[in-house]
Amino acid sequence: MYKAEFTKWLSNENLDKGMMAELESIKNDDDAIKERFAMSLSFGTAGLRGIMQAGTNGMNLYTVAQATKGLATLVLESDGAKRGVAIACDTRNNSMYFSKICAEVLAACGIKSYIFDAPRPTPELSFALRELGAIAGINITASHNPKAYNGYKVYWEDGAQLPPDHAKVVSDEIAKTDIFSVERCDFDEGVKNGLIEIIGEEIDNKFLDRILEQRICPEAVAEVADSFKVVYTAIHGTGAALVPKALERAGVKHIITVPEQMVADGNFPTVKVPNPEEKSCFDMARVLAEKNGCDLIIGTDPDADRVGVLVKKADGDYYSFNGNQIGALLSDYIIKYRRKMGTLPENACIIKSIVSSELARAICEKNGVAMVDVLTGFKFIGEKIKEYESTGEHTFILGFEESYGYLAGTYARDKDAVLATLLVTEMAAVYSKEGKNLYDVLMDVFAEYGFFLEKVDNIAMKGLDGLEKTKKLMSDLRAANPKSIGGIDVKFYADYLADKKICGNEITTTGLPKSDVVYFALVDGSTVVVRPSGTEPKVKVYYLVNGKDEAEAEEKLGAVREEFTKILGI
Repeated sequence: MYKAEFTKWLSNENLDKGMMAELESIKNDDDAIKERFAMSLSFGTAGLRGIMQAGTNGMNLYTVAQATKGLATLVLESDGAKRGVAIACDTRNNSMYFSKICAEVLAACGIKSYIFDAPRPTPELSFALRELGAIAGINITASHNPKAYNGYKVYWEDGAQLPPDHAKVVSDEIAKTDIFSVERCDFDEGVKNGLIEIIGEEIDNKFLDRILEQRICPEAVAEVADSFKVVYTAIHGTGAALVPKALERAGVKHIITVPEQMVADGNFPTVKVPNPEEKSCFDMARVLAEKNGCDLIIGTDPDADRVGVLVKKADGDYYSFNGNQIGALLSDYIIKYRRKMGTLPENACIIKSIVSSELARAICEKNGVAMVDVLTGFKFIGEKIKEYESTGEHTFILGFEESYGYLAGTYARDKDAVLATLLVTEMAAVYSKEGKNLYDVLMDVFAEYGFFLEKVDNIAMKGLDGLEKTKKLMSDLRAANPKSIGGIDVKFYADYLADKKICGNEITTTGLPKSDVVYFALVDGSTVVVRPSGTEPKVKVYYLVNGKDEAEAEEKLGAVREEFTKILGI
């Protein structure tokens, strides 16, 4: 079957010349042919993501056009042609090219599109489509993946990623659309006839205005501005366009940027992987921080929806916060200082994913703020924001995921590293007046609530049989259903795919949408969560433990992880 598809592509005389040459070079390599044609990129609520290469299993002009034709069907069925679709992209190779392909396909279907004149942060796309009244949005990005990857994310009119029922419409249409039959309108002709509208600075300014509105203590930065310094790196991404502007508008006088990494470059030449979770991404920033006597370093990923933070400790080393720690610090800061400023709502809530640290829950419980759990994926946080705006049950003040994504405010429905950079900078400025940096504050939080420690293991499931291996691992785990892990009894077990939560002899629903996730809550407050990745061929195992101090937490993590690894058979 895959060979027939390969032949179909290779025999297409109109095939893109670059892809024709690529396919000619592998015509005697069965493994390479199979890798590109044995399957197609799967379209789900997270859209598409894959290596940029020829074939049905790659990100290329044909798979992008086919996906856009699928979205066009949904837009037309929803009577949204005139409302249009907003289109943005990151700084990756081919991102601008793919975004123009999207606009051309939509125009050929008679659908209006608004396309940014240059790469922009992912959260700005979420904001822009609502600001413009568009029915949907397309974002060409592969977030923090290696340079070979690109992706295609779709948003709906609420600014959140596409809901499952809408994603199915698109997926079904993709399946029945011949990949080479998708019509495209000439881009310049689309601009000329008004079906393609180029947008830019006006949306930037409105977006930045809304971000500045989310500050907790607006005057704090100005009070320390003469001496306060921050080193920022965009890691070759879209943050370069807006993060410095946001900080400047907030009153930060000393913004030290990493020149080499402020350059948009899809090859990401100065880093191994453009991921702010990797401390090595900040090597150049640390040199600048040392040179300028600065203890705060912040970096954003290529599409500026994730943020990493480093702070210099007393021993001179730079401490790299994990995503849970940043989430906990922001939770503590926003609650305490909004209360101090008289802006904390009585029905305030913080929303986090089920794989994120329970430290934030402890902070919320002590401060009388509701903590709401959702499945992994910021779209679920976006759905809750929309729900609470409608019902008034809670007022949203912060949402976060352990994967370095944060949002405060309802102007967008996706994580926003532009805002997160601003809030972390403001938070650091506030505490600097007390003679503390963010590492000192984290230690204070641990002293108050106990030491919380997290670890994520990634189990690779590569190859054509990766999906089957994943299914078997999850099935075997469900069958094992351990009653204790690392010598700690299981308090309850939740299977989100079966929508059941088992606590002793009591069985209830999970209260969340069905998803291939298995969750073990231990009696001491620790948790172990297992789920297949939605964007990469791997299974993720989350260990979240706590102890009275770091030593106890480390010992507990080791015991839990050692036994659970045996349960998984890896």
